[in-house]
Amino acid sequence: MAAAAAVLAAWQLLALSGAAAPGLLPSPAQTLAALADSAGSGTLATDLGASLARAGQGFALGAVVGGALGFATGYLPLLSAAVTPVVSFLRPIPAIALVPLATAWFGIGETAKRLLIAYAVLLAVWLYVHDGVSRVPVTHLRAARSLGAPLHRRFTEVLLPAAAPALLAALRYGASVALLALVAAELGGAQSGLAYRLQVDGQFLRVDRMFAGLIVLGLLGVAVDLVLAGIGRRFVHREAS
Repeated sequence: MAAAAAVLAAWQLLALSGAAAPGLLPSPAQTLAALADSAGSGTLATDLGASLARAGQGFALGAVVGGALGFATGYLPLLSAAVTPVVSFLRPIPAIALVPLATAWFGIGETAKRLLIAYAVLLAVWLYVHDGVSRVPVTHLRAARSLGAPLHRRFTEVLLPAAAPALLAALRYGASVALLALVAAELGGAQSGLAYRLQVDGQFLRVDRMFAGLIVLGLLGVAVDLVLAGIGRRFVHREAS
C-alpha cells in the first residue's frame, strides 16, 4: 500500500509540474473520472467481457495443449528431440507478427483471436512444463516402475507431484502471456475489448481514457495471477503431502 501511495503521489506531482504538454499526462483524478465514465456508460463492462472471453478461451486451449506436450516431451527423449527444434523456431515469432496471417486464414472473427492467444500461451507453457518434467530424477521413475507401478500411477504419484511447481509457474506465466497476446489479437479487426478501446482512444488522443484502460489491464493481470497462485499453492501442497 505504501508503494502504491508513493506512485500516486509522484504521478500527481508530475502531472501538476507541467513537464508534459497539457492533455498528455492526466492526473490520477482525471484518470479515475475517465474510468468512472467508461464504467457508467457500460463500455468498460462490454470491453472487459469481450477481452476476458478471448483471453480465457485462448489461455485454456494453449495451456492444455502446451502442458500435455510439455509432459510428453519432458518424459520421452525421442519425442523431445523431434519437437524441441520446432518449438524453438516458433518461440521468437511473436503473436503480433501472425495477425495478418491469422486474419487471412480465419477472417476477422473470434477464431483468429483465440488461436493467436493460444499460440502464445502454448509456447510459454510448454517451455516451463517441459523443463520441469525433464528435471524429475529418472531414478524416481525407475524405482516406481520396479515396484510394479503402472504408467498412470507413475504419472499421478511421481511425475505430476514432482513437476507441480513448474506447472504452477507455467500457468502463471501463460496467463500473463495471454494478456500480452490479447493486445495483438484485438488489433485484427475487433469491435470491442480493452486493447481495441486503447487503440480507439489513442486515435482521438484521449490519454485519460488510455491510462484508465492500462490500469484495468494491469489490475486484471494482478487478479488472475493471485487466483492462479492461490489455487496452485493448494494444489502443490496437496501433491507434496
